Amino acid sequence: MAKRVLVVDDEKLIVKGIRFSLEQEGMEVSAAYDGEEALTMARENEYDIILLDIMLPKLNGLEVCQQIREFSNVPIVMLTAKGEDMDKILGLEYGADDYITKPFNILEVKARIKAIMRRTNGKQAKEEQSNIIKARDLRLDCDSRRVFIGEKEVNLTAKEFDVLQLLINNPNKVYSRENLLNIVWGYEYPGDVRTVDVHIRRLREKIEPNPSDPKYVQTKWGVGYYFQG
Repeated sequence: MAKRVLVVDDEKLIVKGIRFSLEQEGMEVSAAYDGEEALTMARENEYDIILLDIMLPKLNGLEVCQQIREFSNVPIVMLTAKGEDMDKILGLEYGADDYITKPFNILEVKARIKAIMRRTNGKQAKEEQSNIIKARDLRLDCDSRRVFIGEKEVNLTAKEFDVLQLLINNPNKVYSRENLLNIVWGYEYPGDVRTVDVHIRRLREKIEPNPSDPKYVQTKWGVGYYFQG
């Protein structure tokens, strides 16, 4: 079945180039040219991945990403003309899975998309045999990728879920930030370890009663992070 991709950029030549290249790979490509149109299409259709420019009319890419994360864990790759590290981290904070800086090489875009899809497909295959994981009042349903605190559902991004699932499956095992980056994001991921810190902080804000004094995801100072079993 063809992979469905939504490309969101107000520069039509960029969209045309990406569309042509991805369709050569057998993917089904849809396009949106402003933030509001992108949000509507993401609500009404199911996509395997979304390429999302930051600088958009009506709603910017970060706002679109944040709102999509309220109802979907579809992988999102931010396209940005800004090269500053904090802009990239900010994009990831809003729930993006990856970023590509303009001007980009279309081969890099295709490689990044394929890498994310491989990881996503791999996780789905493993999850067919997975079950419910419980730790105190925290519960992970690995089949539906849903998380509950007591009876209340907590909405995690795809990467936040991946980090939590890895840690909870290996209680008390300390993972360095580099290990987490390689395992969850993949060896080909070009970002740095601050990405991990951002995701851990946001994960704590969602699952911990007191994020500044966590009872689940602990820090081993100078080493990394672990789940307290």
